[in-house]
Order: sequence, then structure tokens, then C-alpha cells
Amino acid sequence: RLRRPGCHEEESEYFFEDRSDEVIDDDVLSRLMSFHNVLITSHQGFLTNEALANIAETTMLNIEEFRRGMRGASLTNAVGYKR
Repeated sequence: RLRRPGCHEEESEYFFEDRSDEVIDDDVLSRLMSFHNVLITSHQGFLTNEALANIAETTMLNIEEFRRGMRGASLTNAVGYKR
């Protein structure tokens, strides 16, 4: 069952960069990630039909690739960060 999405305002430092090797010190985000029925995505602040369609298409592609076992740079929409 799908529920209405929510927004966690302090998300920005955890998205758009690969932080998979770091400990998350945000209690709210850590708690949300502990639930098996929660999907966490970065905030999408666009509200046009075209933007929403593109976001939905990209999200579905990401889910399908992840489901097929693709990870990291092999993902079509991979985001990388070099330190």
C-alpha cells in the first residue's frame, strides 16, 4: 500500500554524492532507512508535468536496474563523486 510521500528537510548533505562508505549521523534519516517499507529518494523540487514524467521514468528505470542486480557505475543514472 502506497502512502503519501514526506519530505525530510535536512537531506541535502546525503544526496548527489556517493556516501556509501560513511556513517549517517542524521537520526531521522537513519531511522527512516531502517524500515523495510520506506523508499528514500532525494528531494525533487520540480512541479511541471514534463518534470514529473521525467522523474517517474528515471525512478522506474533505476528501480528496474537495481532489481536486476546492477550497482554502482553500471547503472544508467549512476552518480559518482571523486574525492
